[in-house]
Amino acid sequence: MHGTEHASPSLPADDPAGLQSFAVLLRRLNGEFNRIAHEFAQTQGLHLTDVQALVAILDADPEEGPMTPGRLRRQLDLTSGAMTACLDRLERAGHIRRVRADDDRRVVHLHYAEAARGVARDFFRPLAQGTEAARQRFSPAELGVVSRFLEEMNRELALLRSGPGSGSSRR
Repeated sequence: MHGTEHASPSLPADDPAGLQSFAVLLRRLNGEFNRIAHEFAQTQGLHLTDVQALVAILDADPEEGPMTPGRLRRQLDLTSGAMTACLDRLERAGHIRRVRADDDRRVVHLHYAEAARGVARDFFRPLAQGTEAARQRFSPAELGVVSRFLEEMNRELALLRSGPGSGSSRR
């Protein structure tokens, strides 16, 4: 990961906590995460969609059970063929395992391969260290507010994704 030492341009001075400033900060954060994900994809011979699939598998809600190809396809808004190609690439590269469910052999569960965790951990270690350095500059109470904000943003984004006119309603 390169280029993490650059200073960010200043935010609008008239309202540093306003909607425009938040939008700028969120776009910058998203852009940096996308750049890092793209770099990881390139080092692994993967597509950016493959990395998005890996993240979705890794972050799957345990209350919903193991990730399945169908659930992942809906989450990423991919066609069945694109999902199959993505999973084939990830499996060939050793990042995931497909495991048939014990109770219904027609059901396939997707698991992040243990060896791939080490590869990701090594690549993303500088990001983890930077995250920890940033966290250390905040009090536990401030981190609680930041966490609450991020949870609410994720909730709002999920609502946008599942709302009327969203891409997920096309399939």
